[in-house]
Amino acid sequence: MTKMTKSQVIDYFVENYLPYVIETYEQDGITDRPARREQFNNMKDSLCKDGRITEGLNNTMCLPDYLEQNVYA
Repeated sequence: MTKMTKSQVIDYFVENYLPYVIETYEQDGITDRPARREQFNNMKDSLCKDGRITEGLNNTMCLPDYLEQNVYA
């Protein structure tokens, strides 16, 4: 199985996880940074356990700043 790149991981988050965070935690229009970071880290852990990303990428990659600050990423 080919491992995902950093860019692919971010795209995967934006497409599959961020809409849930916005719908669940940001109904007031205020970005919930801790919820976004927690969901991103949980997603990375899951991808790593499934062998889709390397342990090194899982341990070093953080949610990009622009995704913490933008309600409609």
